[in-house]
Amino acid sequence: MRVDPVSGLVEGVRFVPSPNCDARPAGGRPEVLIVHAISLPPGEFGGPGIERLFCNALDPAAHPYYAEIRGLEVSAHLLVRRDGGVAQFVPLHLRAWHAGQSCCEGRNRVNDFSIGIELEGADDVPFEPRQYDILGDLARAIMRAYPAITPARIYGHADIAPGRKTDPGPHFEWTRLRTMLA
Repeated sequence: MRVDPVSGLVEGVRFVPSPNCDARPAGGRPEVLIVHAISLPPGEFGGPGIERLFCNALDPAAHPYYAEIRGLEVSAHLLVRRDGGVAQFVPLHLRAWHAGQSCCEGRNRVNDFSIGIELEGADDVPFEPRQYDILGDLARAIMRAYPAITPARIYGHADIAPGRKTDPGPHFEWTRLRTMLA
């Protein structure tokens, strides 16, 4: 995998543009990578819910949980499905709205200096081996494009929003990812 430095897109990855992004602060560049987990509806995999959420097209009548999150404007740069499929929603040089209220390396406003990757999953379910392979490939491509991001600067959402978020959860194999990137 390779990041196109002009477009901020990962080459060969399907691009589904999200409106939930904006410019990074002046001079801002990605410095950390944040790993998330998401499933919509919660605990269900493979449906269109995640993409619709990130594109503000989630029908609140389609599931009771969708009504609870009506009006939520969020995104991530990339999504890795359980089958290894990848979609990109926000070019990497732009700010995706994935971290929310958070703090990383002593700094607030983590969206300003991070890249967010969502893994299709849930706290109570192990991730698929293919997801680790793809996440490793993506992380290596991102680290080549943004050298400030190193394996030591890859965090989980729970690390930057403790008490508020738990993803990617206890089943995420940090050692496996770090070994892949060593």
